[in-house]
Amino acid sequence: MGNIAAIAVAEPVSVDARHLQKIVRELGEEAAERIITRTLHQVLMSVQMLCRFAKTDAVEETVSQAERLSRLSRQVGLVSLAAVAGETAICARSGDRVAIAALAGRVERVANRSLNEIWDGVC
Repeated sequence: MGNIAAIAVAEPVSVDARHLQKIVRELGEEAAERIITRTLHQVLMSVQMLCRFAKTDAVEETVSQAERLSRLSRQVGLVSLAAVAGETAICARSGDRVAIAALAGRVERVANRSLNEIWDGVC
């Protein structure tokens, strides 16, 4: 058991830039920026809470937070994050602690990449 390989995990993400552009067209640039920024802050807080709940085996709270994260992500076009959060909610209902932990890690990775995509100007 002398050889251990580190595997880099790169999560592909999908951000719906057209959805973000639609928000800007409908609300105007200033209002859209405020709403999108506020929603992204809520996404970040939701990711943190979901991970905290997943680590403490708080199944109902994990489900609730994963569902909330999925809704918030959809609102601002974070397609991949919405999907992973939805998968996490489904998995959490099963009570499989190992799978919940794995998906919580995936939520963090996809959230980081998704938020970077938005801040780097995809929208």
